[in-house]
Amino acid sequence: MSDDTEPTDSPTEPARARPLFDRHMLEALVCPLTHAVLQYDAEAQELISKRAKLAFPIRGGIPILLEDEARRLDD
Repeated sequence: MSDDTEPTDSPTEPARARPLFDRHMLEALVCPLTHAVLQYDAEAQELISKRAKLAFPIRGGIPILLEDEARRLDD
């Protein structure tokens, strides 16, 4: 099993993987600088703020929405 998944909790369903980051949580999150909607990059495990030109990391399923921790996006 990869580092970004964990087994399901249901004893009646076969064990399968699910992402650690809940994509539904994305609807409640906005960029802390611009208050714009964030885009989820599942492959990079980042939340992208196009307006701020920043990529916020997701570590252990937890979004780190701190400017100091964000990666600057190139144009």
